[in-house]
Amino acid sequence: MPAEGTRMAGLWEREVGRLRPKRFADSVRASEDFVNSLGIQKRLREHRGCVNTISFNSTGSLLLSGSDDRTVVLWDWEAARPALQIHTGHENNVLHAQFMPLSDDRSIVTCGADGEVRYVQIEEGGRAVVDQVVETEYAVHRLAVEPGSPHTFYSAGQDGSVWRFDLRGKQSKELLKVGVIYDDGVNDALDLYAIAVDPRNPYRVAVSGSDEFVRLYDTRKYLHGDFGCPIDYFCPPGLITKNQDGITGLAFSQTGEILASYSCDNIYLFEREHGLHFNDFKVGVMPLYGDGVGAALPLYKDKLPEPRSFVGHRNKQTVKGVNFLGPNCDYVASGSDCGHVFVWRKKDGVLMRAMKGDKRIVNCVEQHPSEIVVASSGIATDVKIWAPGDCDPSTIDLDETQLKYVHCNAE
Repeated sequence: MPAEGTRMAGLWEREVGRLRPKRFADSVRASEDFVNSLGIQKRLREHRGCVNTISFNSTGSLLLSGSDDRTVVLWDWEAARPALQIHTGHENNVLHAQFMPLSDDRSIVTCGADGEVRYVQIEEGGRAVVDQVVETEYAVHRLAVEPGSPHTFYSAGQDGSVWRFDLRGKQSKELLKVGVIYDDGVNDALDLYAIAVDPRNPYRVAVSGSDEFVRLYDTRKYLHGDFGCPIDYFCPPGLITKNQDGITGLAFSQTGEILASYSCDNIYLFEREHGLHFNDFKVGVMPLYGDGVGAALPLYKDKLPEPRSFVGHRNKQTVKGVNFLGPNCDYVASGSDCGHVFVWRKKDGVLMRAMKGDKRIVNCVEQHPSEIVVASSGIATDVKIWAPGDCDPSTIDLDETQLKYVHCNAE
């Protein structure tokens, strides 16, 4: 019998029936071998512009991508061929696209730089019916689907608006407008770049944009007509009142942790105890600027707990997402301005890999729901599929010296 705890021991236990298939698959995907064995195995080529969004369906059989060419493509990624290409009707770049759950992969929602949110229904035979759900004056960067619901999803726009949609009656409702109220009474709407729904509680929605705070809302306060402030704010103590570049990506873990990717800074992992309200700093509706409510908070920043950070990538030139990898969210993954896919170990922030994924910039990294497969996309017009196997020569990792060089020259 192989030594206990080794990869060969896991294989042996699986072969003799002592390890259930699900547990075996999870243990492999959670191992460092999973991260270290990844290499580009396929390139999906059909788009004629930057690929801004990628996502797998619930079974992982299809991959959905959206592009500057204003189309979305449903990929049979294993065969590396498009199953269906859809002209969305967007008049500008498609920025995000998602499958709606429990819809047999026939229901897709999209948003774009034209300020529109659109709903795509795929009929028998592959005919796509596209409807405009809402149109705003500014770009809509991100959508968030309510877990387990084939009808409900949210959007976050560059005018600071958060919308809730119910596809059963094609109903749309602007829930709130996120803004900063200054001492002179001026209310500036934030540019919103990211929105995410807690998988454990569909009423908990996090948003972020052009300031330093992740805002966590309980949408029930808005759905029932009550005025409601964020139930908490999150920000690394050192960035309070100092970060002027905002947050481009958010992701919830299975246990409610929040990843936030700061532009011109690092990625941070927030847990409940990092909340400003949790630490008795009542921000209310006022910002942490000037002489207004919350102005004294910077004096007490040293009392706030520091979130874990993930360092090495650069997030300055484009709007990048951030994601967890592994069955138990064991790793953190992001693209970078240097064209690499970065993977860190979540428990201690150690950088595991920096893999070449684009000649210029990687923006999106997504994991297959059950297999040891990762997809990435960026400025290039193709989508890369990463899986265990011999590495494409173009995926050679950055060494420590090169990482320092990239980091310093991006300042």
